Amino acid sequence: MLRPRVIVCLDVKDGRVVKGTKFKGLRDVGDPVELARRYETEGADEIVFLDISASHEGRGTLLDTVRRTAEVLFIPLTVGGGVRTADDMHALLRAGADKVSVNSGAVRDPEVLTHGAERFGSQCVVASIDAAWTDEGAAGPGWYHHTHGGRRPTELEAVAWARACVERGAGEILLTSIDRDGVRTGYDLELTRAVAEAVPVPVIASGGAGNAEHLRDGFTEGRAAAVLLAGILHDGLTTVGALKEALVGWDIPVRMAALGPNGEASP
Repeated sequence: MLRPRVIVCLDVKDGRVVKGTKFKGLRDVGDPVELARRYETEGADEIVFLDISASHEGRGTLLDTVRRTAEVLFIPLTVGGGVRTADDMHALLRAGADKVSVNSGAVRDPEVLTHGAERFGSQCVVASIDAAWTDEGAAGPGWYHHTHGGRRPTELEAVAWARACVERGAGEILLTSIDRDGVRTGYDLELTRAVAEAVPVPVIASGGAGNAEHLRDGFTEGRAAAVLLAGILHDGLTTVGALKEALVGWDIPVRMAALGPNGEASP
């Protein structure tokens, strides 16, 4: 059984890491290569690299930035943004990604998930779902999936869409609450639990992490296999190591990084 994972997200726009609130008001927070290296040293289990403007601007992910980021990491790297075909996945995997996240491309053509799973294995295929609550959805009130960096609502109810993505071949779900993104009030536990109970693959809770208690609740109440965070780390409010120490204190069996002679995390 996989240990609960703490994953750090690098949202990238024009080659720089950015962060906002509810997918808006983006501000520059640093270089993706430097931040990836820092968070691995702090003990992150994985890095997620999302080119958040790729689908919206109609261009592919910046492969050079992916290569430079992958070269410094010894932990898994998931990359997404502008992925439309299995060939796009192949390019990212060749550039150094371990897994590829697909959002808008899967709505446009769900077969991209199937083709990716057939060519590279379902463990490489991550379905990214950006969900927001609406009272007037196509199937009634509920969480509905959005594409193009959260800019375009769809008629896809999030839980049903998660099931469909897994049936198509996705081996993991990256589930982001748009309503909670950047507000640091905790993950949407009801949404996370609903999706985690609906699919047989790992679900990553994303959107809303503000402290260690939120991570704990994501695992225990949300039933997530992993939790993803960004802003509180970018702003220097805490570290991955400190968050993991707190989780261990609550009997959450996360992997603690082995430290080298200079205090750095060993690969």
